[in-house]
Amino acid sequence: MKTPEINRVIVGDCVAALSALPDSCIDVVFADPPYNLQLEGDLMRPNNTRVDAVDDAWDKFSSFAAYDTFSQAWLTEARRVLKPNGTLWVIGSYHNIFRLGTTLQDLGFWMLNDIIWRKTNPMPNFRGRRFTNAHETLIWCSRDKDTKGFTFNYDAMKELNEGLQMRSDWLLPICSGGERLKVDGRKAHPTQKPESLLHRVLLASTNPGDLVLDPFFGSGTTGAVAKRLGRNWLGIERDAGYAAIAEKRIADIDPASAESIATTPSKRKEPRVPFGTLVERGLLSPGDSLYDRMKQVRARVRADGSLALGPVSGSIHRMGAHVQKSPSCNGWTFWHFADDTGDLQPIDELRSQIRRDMH
Repeated sequence: MKTPEINRVIVGDCVAALSALPDSCIDVVFADPPYNLQLEGDLMRPNNTRVDAVDDAWDKFSSFAAYDTFSQAWLTEARRVLKPNGTLWVIGSYHNIFRLGTTLQDLGFWMLNDIIWRKTNPMPNFRGRRFTNAHETLIWCSRDKDTKGFTFNYDAMKELNEGLQMRSDWLLPICSGGERLKVDGRKAHPTQKPESLLHRVLLASTNPGDLVLDPFFGSGTTGAVAKRLGRNWLGIERDAGYAAIAEKRIADIDPASAESIATTPSKRKEPRVPFGTLVERGLLSPGDSLYDRMKQVRARVRADGSLALGPVSGSIHRMGAHVQKSPSCNGWTFWHFADDTGDLQPIDELRSQIRRDMH
């Protein structure tokens, strides 16, 4: 498998640049393609001042068919350069995201999630004829339906959300204030994405050292966040002015230390530790007592790693279910041992200690 030259901006057409990359070399693609807004004339505020909207040539297509042809071309190449376990993110508005979704499915991508980025500070609807456009949609998909082993840092996302499972609606501000890049007092790029959005995307779906490709690099938000998080990056940008802004921005960033970018490991990836190992290692001894959290139930540890409660015995899971009259139970969190101070601790703490020794 060939590896492209990384941590750089390729100036040129995205389809041509993508076609020059080797097969299966990219871990994650994040794409913020033209939205094809179809703006006709200037957009004005009620006070008759002009809104600085997206009216650049790169966002204009002659027809929906032309836009679909362009989308199919770059997505075909993006799929080719993805590794077999790679994933792709694409962001858009109501103008284009549904067309992109159709193309993604037609090309064989497999939808994993659609994410609603709900903006805390959206631009108001000045004409008052429609609802305020307060969100954009991200589609996250794997390269194939049967893709195995794609990265999803579930536990890291849970930690980021204060211990709760991360939902598919993200409340984040738009890029503004000091984060907004400017040239001569004007926005350097009209659709600069906030770093908080890319932080969440990359933390969720990449690992340190992964290679992230952004085929519509713009002002370089993807590269900036990737560098800070210890990921490698590759950007494609057809506008040399935007590319220069992105390169300077990224050059000024100091990456975080390896210790700082470490994330909460997935419990599913941890080595299996049978309860009997705790007895073998001497962390628990035959005859020790285990309790439920309220210390209302007491079971006895046996030498073979089973628990005994009166005439009934079995695994920590079976006995936890038996006590609760439940069809199943996670014995690691149900059963507790008394530490040196007499406080109750879940036996999962002892399993974690063994796993740390393994690492």
